[in-house]
Amino acid sequence: MTDPLERGLAVLRAMAAGEPCRPSDLTRATGMARSTVDRVLATLVAAGFASPSGPDRSVRLTPRVLTIGNTYLSGSGIPDALGPEVRELAEALDESVSLAVADGTAVRFVTQLPRRRSRSLTFRVGDLVPAERCAAGALLAAEWTEAGWARWRTGSPETVVAPDVAGEQAFRDRAAEALARGHARDDQLIEPGLIAIAVPVRFQGRAACAVSVVSHGSRHSVESLADLALPHLDTARMEHLLAAHRPAPPSPIDIPGDTPVQSLARGLAVLTALGGTLSEIAEATGLARATARRALLTLVELGYAGRSGNRFVARPKVLELGYARLSSLSLGEIATPHLTALAGAVGESASVAVLDGTDIRYVARAMAYKIMSVDVTVGTRFPAYATSMGRVLLAEDADLGGTARLTPHTVTDPVALRALIRQARADGFAIVNDELEEGLRALAVPIHDRAGQVVAAVNVATTRQVRPGLLAHLQATALAVETDLALVTERTAPRLA
Repeated sequence: MTDPLERGLAVLRAMAAGEPCRPSDLTRATGMARSTVDRVLATLVAAGFASPSGPDRSVRLTPRVLTIGNTYLSGSGIPDALGPEVRELAEALDESVSLAVADGTAVRFVTQLPRRRSRSLTFRVGDLVPAERCAAGALLAAEWTEAGWARWRTGSPETVVAPDVAGEQAFRDRAAEALARGHARDDQLIEPGLIAIAVPVRFQGRAACAVSVVSHGSRHSVESLADLALPHLDTARMEHLLAAHRPAPPSPIDIPGDTPVQSLARGLAVLTALGGTLSEIAEATGLARATARRALLTLVELGYAGRSGNRFVARPKVLELGYARLSSLSLGEIATPHLTALAGAVGESASVAVLDGTDIRYVARAMAYKIMSVDVTVGTRFPAYATSMGRVLLAEDADLGGTARLTPHTVTDPVALRALIRQARADGFAIVNDELEEGLRALAVPIHDRAGQVVAAVNVATTRQVRPGLLAHLQATALAVETDLALVTERTAPRLA
């Protein structure tokens, strides 16, 4: 690998495979020199795609990496155009529904709407599945040329596992049957018990994606699932929606100009600006046309970008850069690195909690080493009315539950409590002194979701006086969590638990 952008993407792929990663791990995984890995990591950290994660110099991907995958998901138009339709389908059928696209000779999921079951799907947006092991793959393989079949046999760069060459004829038969029927059937190909029915959605004469309805053998046979699902799978309507959809223009992110490997930083900027012409991408990134062109040619060669007329568009392969794992992060996982930084900055333990009935429940915590500390762990519950986080989480008319006097200072009068809750909403923070436990003081601020709704709170609890400047630290932490939460939940449901 001689191109800096190629080296940077190789490191991102290696980090996506498992993290946090130490530089020595990445050196072995990529075959690069340690000095090269160090320079790449420094650039990724400067660009906001990676963050230090421990005293052993380990690093982790940050949710900002999701902007790369979202470039494809927005640019393709498939999730945006068909997402509402498949959501309604999942509700109507009470079964899991997914959208998948071809990625080389494999299949990559771009939308997942699972139903809660004792046995449920574990696939995520961005996950890759061998084409021969799913109904969507048979539909997409029905359009392969002999060159496509040859590529499948030899194993393309996107291949997850070695292809089942011995089963090629059976796979060809399933693809031919899917073409003749207009739909494909998956009878426990992905894993025992799971069955699926899939139909193609075409754009400009070719299958742009496949819509799959997935169930379990304990609920349906393949035949009964087909009888249930096919009348609801209105492909003509979906094709009309896809053809009429106009993808939003890309929103490239700002990449610092002064980085250890500037050509990598420029290439990453181009990667998040895919979707326009060369001139448009150069203008959006502030790069010279020649610089943007070099990055685009590298991305095309590596399979992360393709040409559509005179436009350069993102390809599904960009989703391999950590999208599946990062888009499924829980609130606790998102918040923990920021809490660790906060605890280190203020010298006090920091926590994030959500409202659970009339209690708050801790979902993330970072401890600061002290002789005297508050003994709280993830999962701990406290009555919301007596805590700083509860005061910013509760609505003014919320059920307060039983308001027992926990200390001589605990406010228990419902009228007074509702006034404090109202004041916390107006101020944007809450302070509680000696109400949960004598000698314990806490300051909390809210955390908002993409729609601006309060969904969690972050606080610092101390046995000392609340110091000046602590509120600013908490507000900065809340904003950092909100930024990452917005990225993670742009196309997936939030996991607040």
